[in-house]
Amino acid sequence: MKLQRKNRLRATALGALAVSGALVLTACGSDDNTGTDTKDGGKTSAAASNIKCDDAKGQLRASGSSAQKNAMDLWVKNYMAACSGVEINYNSSSSGEGIVAFNQGTVGFAGSDSALKPEEVADSKKICKNGQGINLPMVGGPIAIGFHLEGVDSLTLDAPTLAKIFDTKIKKWNDPAIAALNKGAKLPDKAIQPFHRSEDSGTTQNLGKYLGAAAADAWKYEAEKKWPAPGGQAASGSSGVASQVKAVDGSIGYFELSYAASQDITTVDIATGGATPVKATSENASKAIAAAKVKGTGKDLALDLDYTTKAEGAYPVVLVTYEVVCDTGNKADTLGTVKSFLSYTASDEGQKVLTEAGYAPIPAEINAKVRETISALS
Repeated sequence: MKLQRKNRLRATALGALAVSGALVLTACGSDDNTGTDTKDGGKTSAAASNIKCDDAKGQLRASGSSAQKNAMDLWVKNYMAACSGVEINYNSSSSGEGIVAFNQGTVGFAGSDSALKPEEVADSKKICKNGQGINLPMVGGPIAIGFHLEGVDSLTLDAPTLAKIFDTKIKKWNDPAIAALNKGAKLPDKAIQPFHRSEDSGTTQNLGKYLGAAAADAWKYEAEKKWPAPGGQAASGSSGVASQVKAVDGSIGYFELSYAASQDITTVDIATGGATPVKATSENASKAIAAAKVKGTGKDLALDLDYTTKAEGAYPVVLVTYEVVCDTGNKADTLGTVKSFLSYTASDEGQKVLTEAGYAPIPAEINAKVRETISALS
């Protein structure tokens, strides 16, 4: 069982690396003659040749969500391979830092794993002349609950048990609540070491939304970007939490699925009340995200996710990362690049990269609205 699980995670990681490698080769040039000629006599890949560079030019700075970093890395490599002379610089920090940078006017767009709050929208009006910041859903995926417990190959948990673990109310791996969900497993009498994000994080907020909705009796905290519960240990970024879980026996933490895949971390199956526990996969996350409804108004496309779904095969611990832009009043020197780049990320080619990298594409009906909104940015 352990070998099968690790092989599955390695396959996901290798798939993402293979895509990344292919994009690096595209950027560096290759002997493949199936592409189209560029202005300087070189070649672009078939995917890159479909990217419309339009009025893109110069450097575009962006920052925010670390959950989308692996997707953004692939997007940026593919885009820059197609659009000569354009540089996209995405600083993977955190959702909170990205929103601050956006509302200070230092980036062309921000990545955030949670929609803008009313006060953040109000602040954005100082930067977006005659407009405001809006949320464009671009990246979906599961929040994987990764664990490291020597001798335990698989683990099932439900929302109340997860809530008590992250709230440090359940302290040992052989606690009766965990044992009841994992009959026959040899759970050790070992202390649980939960890890959480040290900085403001949309991933933290989405986990809080899930726990608050699916385990209301056990999780009494508001869903905020700052980690709310006492105890546990903190690490910076999704990569930092994943690295700690990888290194520490007895640990558990949360991060986007590609971090689990790339570091070969085993993930928790979630008991939702359906027939069988649900694995953290892109396909299963897509089933949950597909039920999302747009709750934003006007050009804002913030989504309402159902964290309590019991639909068969729907993984409920999900997040959607938004790219935050001005609906009107974007800076003239970066507007063309913002529209061109985001048009690519929302395209069929851009969304296909998500699947190959372990993310979940945005549902087609919602993505059609995203594309329409991007084309109207001014």
